[in-house]
Amino acid sequence: MEHRTQADRDAITIEIGYALVSACFAAALTFGAVYGPAPAFSLSPAAGHALAVAGKIAAGTVFVLRIAHVLWRFARRPENDGR
Repeated sequence: MEHRTQADRDAITIEIGYALVSACFAAALTFGAVYGPAPAFSLSPAAGHALAVAGKIAAGTVFVLRIAHVLWRFARRPENDGR
């Protein structure tokens, strides 16, 4: 098993940071899209609560899927040949 170079370690650190930041942004947009109608249209408290819960679930799902997608894509690049 070969040792990773400093450049390899730096590349994965940057990729993890990118995955986290982009996942946070995507999750925030998802939550806003799902929960946004509640305050905009003065919905009932029950409907607002249901949209908040649905928005949190959707945002959490998008967060996890975005991180997985970015890191799997990074691992499959030709320059990352399994080292």
